Order: sequence, then structure tokens, then C-alpha cells
Amino acid sequence: MFHRVALVTGASRGIGREIALTLCRHQYDVVVASPEVEKNEEVAEAIRQCGGSTMTLDLDVSSRDSVKKGVEAVLRQMGRLDVLVNNAGITRDALSMRMKPEDWDRVIQINLTGAFNMAQAVIPAMMKERWGRIINIASVVGEMGNVGQANYVSSKAGLIGLTKCLALELAPRNITVNAIAPGYIETDMTAVLPQDVKDRMMSMIPLKRFGQPKDIAFAVKFLASEEAGYITGAVLRVNGGMYM
Repeated sequence: MFHRVALVTGASRGIGREIALTLCRHQYDVVVASPEVEKNEEVAEAIRQCGGSTMTLDLDVSSRDSVKKGVEAVLRQMGRLDVLVNNAGITRDALSMRMKPEDWDRVIQINLTGAFNMAQAVIPAMMKERWGRIINIASVVGEMGNVGQANYVSSKAGLIGLTKCLALELAPRNITVNAIAPGYIETDMTAVLPQDVKDRMMSMIPLKRFGQPKDIAFAVKFLASEEAGYITGAVLRVNGGMYM
């Protein structure tokens, strides 16, 4: 049976791991990409258990050389690359007046430039097939802003702009490009937040629950599907009504 191949960055944990496993359960072969080599292998083994073909990449999305070599390896081993999920992301929070230049630079490099590097590398293979899906994991704060996250907010707002630009450029080749903007999702990244911050977040969510990684994974699965072929340049808000 013909399986499409999806590459998920930041796939070693949290939302990325759930995306990789959900795609596998829906007959995608999945490339598990992150710098966390051991955790990549754990996710890949879970994919094998669910019956999918897989490979791992020790990938630094901020390095054009690492990205170029990684995508070449995927095309060599898997033969094709149909879906890119730009999920890799980091935070380095501080108020703007105290933010270190290196913390600004690193967040932009990973979250925004990294997504561009990945898209640029996979576009030729998708254009050749005249089919592709690029799905960028943005954030609710990329639309509404957030105190102490100027670098992260800017990277995610930029990712939404990049999504729209790529959608326009690639539509003639039947490649769709969309963003998902998660709200508060329970992961390792959010587990460390103080309780008062969590309480304040909950008060802003009409559905009165925090999201789960699977909520994002199901949205990715839909946007990656044939059924989503007439959706491009969209920002799908998966946030429990936190921002409308």
C-alpha cells in the first residue's frame, strides 16, 4: 500500500512525539527529527510497533547544512517526502528590557529561521511530485502577544507570515501551507510554569480545560490529508476559545 512520508521536527517529545505517532496510526511513514538522538530512537521504536516505516534524524533546524544533509538522507532512504511539520521550538523568556541578545537570536533561529530552512529544503521534492503539505506549529501568542516573550511571540507571528507567503508561492504546484496556533497545551514546556500562571491561563479559556498534545496532532493529521486539499494559508486556532 502507498504510504506518504511525513517529516516532523522536534518529534522527540511533547506535541511533536504525539504528531509523529498519530500520523503513523493513519498510515504515514514518519521521519523523527530532533537533536535528541536517544529520544528520537524511542519514538521511532513506537512507530515501528504501530506498523509504520521510520527513520531518525539528528537534526539542528538552525543549521542549513544539517537541514540539507537531513533532507537528502530522507529522500535517499524513504524515496519521497510529502509532509513537513515544522514543530521544533524553544523558549527563552524574559522581559524585553532584560532580554539577552543571545536569547533573542536563538529563539528566532530555531523557531522561525529553522522553519524556513526546512521548508526551503523540502520544496523541490514536493514540487517535483506536484503534491505537498507544509504545516507550521505557531502559537496563540503569535496572534495575541504575551508579557516576557518578545522573542517567542515574534518568532511565532513571523511563522504565521511565512505560512501565508509560502502558501501563495506554492499553490500553483498543489502544495498547501498552513499554520496551527495552539493555545495552552500540557507538555514538558508548560509543566514548569508556576501555579498562579496556570490559574490565570485557565481563567482565559472558555472550554475550561488545558489542551492535550493529541488535540494538536489531530489538527495536523487533518491538514496533512487529501481532504484538506482546498485549505491553504490558514491559521487553525486550537486553543479552547482562548483567542478568537
